[in-house]
This record gives sequence, C-alpha cells and structure tokens, in this order.
Amino acid sequence: MKYSEIISLSSEERRHKIEEESLNLRKMKFAHAITPLENPMQIKRTRRLLAKLKTAQTASLQMSK
Repeated sequence: MKYSEIISLSSEERRHKIEEESLNLRKMKFAHAITPLENPMQIKRTRRLLAKLKTAQTASLQMSK
C-alpha cells in the first residue's frame, strides 16, 4: 500500500487498518517462531506498512490541532 493511498483513507479506516495489521504481524511472528515462514520478508513488509499507517495517523492528528 502506497503512502498516497494511506493518506486518502479516513481516520477511522486507518485506525481499523492499524489494528488489523498489528494482529496480522503478531500472528506472523508467532507462526514464524514455530515453523519458518515460506517468505519471511512478509514480516518486514507488514512492519513497514504498520509504520506508514501510524505515521499518517499521527500526521492527520497534528494537522487537526
């Protein structure tokens, strides 16, 4: 997901996506600890997407003040 797509999401959609991706990241880390994932780069991509979502959420809060 590109940053421009993330910015176009509403604040509520971003919050929901953050919760969803956080859960997804925890599940992937747990699964990877038990048996290695086929593509461990998925963890890195998910972590980066989560960072982008949180950054956009913080930026939108700063602009609303």
